[in-house]
Amino acid sequence: MTGSLAALPALPLHEAGKYVAAAYIVVFAVVLIYVAIMAVRLSRMQRELAALVSRERAAGQPPSSAAGESTLP
Repeated sequence: MTGSLAALPALPLHEAGKYVAAAYIVVFAVVLIYVAIMAVRLSRMQRELAALVSRERAAGQPPSSAAGESTLP
């Protein structure tokens, strides 16, 4: 088996290096965009939660802290 692998020619990496670098850049950009989108969604959810808590406090009710309780339908 090793004799047949030794007979294969080596791949020229001088041309493939550009494509490998481009693939890494694309993957890095996609991950960076994903993290940015998740950060925006998290900040939006925190703002909405703060607004709900302040609305509940303004109504005179203590905020519900039980994990099983939910006022949303």
